Amino acid sequence: MKVREITSLIEAFAPLSLQESYDNAGLIVGREDDEIHRVLLTVDVTEEVIEEALEQECDMIVAHHPIIFHALKRFNSSSYVERCVEQAIRHGIVIYAAHTNLDSAQDGMSWRVAQMLGLENIKVLDPTSSEGVGFGVVGELSEAVASEDFMRRVMECFSVGALRHSDIVLPKVKRVAICTGAGGSLIDKARDAAADIYLTSDLKYNDFMRHEKSIILADMGHFESEYCVIQILFDILSKKIPIFAVRKSVRSRNPVNYMV
Repeated sequence: MKVREITSLIEAFAPLSLQESYDNAGLIVGREDDEIHRVLLTVDVTEEVIEEALEQECDMIVAHHPIIFHALKRFNSSSYVERCVEQAIRHGIVIYAAHTNLDSAQDGMSWRVAQMLGLENIKVLDPTSSEGVGFGVVGELSEAVASEDFMRRVMECFSVGALRHSDIVLPKVKRVAICTGAGGSLIDKARDAAADIYLTSDLKYNDFMRHEKSIILADMGHFESEYCVIQILFDILSKKIPIFAVRKSVRSRNPVNYMV
């Protein structure tokens, strides 16, 4: 298949026009008319993932995070970014990223986390002008559950090594707001949505003081909140081209380690 045949399927689900101005989603290494035979899906492009692609004879990597965010002034193997790009070019591996466009697309990242947790009546938390598009979601559990039980469910479902949270100001939760990735900017949106708990990641120290005793803030970890991207991308591609080889990376790993 041609690269454009793969990217067109992803972009039909998550148009590049939805990406934020700071982002670098899309085709990063390679050309649209390059021919590919196997695709490897990952959260990040790392040296381990490049090695996995070579071993699995995958000539295209589709990631969530773009390997290049800022302009590279030189290629001298001094950073993992340079080494990954060098290896990709040297071995003819195409690199593509679906990032903030997939975050804000309907049925995208936050939607998937909400569905995995069994939320109902899901709506966009911070909508744009387009219906069903925007960052984060808010929904409801079928019945209220103990706050600590819900957070332990999150830990188990997403393999969270340590879940940071604010004071448990509510004994039970039912209405849940979610934003995968760094979602500190949507704390007020979660409060305005009358959520009992806001599940996100990358919260800062002072963020945990912004609950105003009306909402529980829970930081599940950036990687943990976004690992579902591999399954989302797999569903997009495998349903449209079931006979094409699409593989889930087994070396896409969390760069954050926990000592317990």
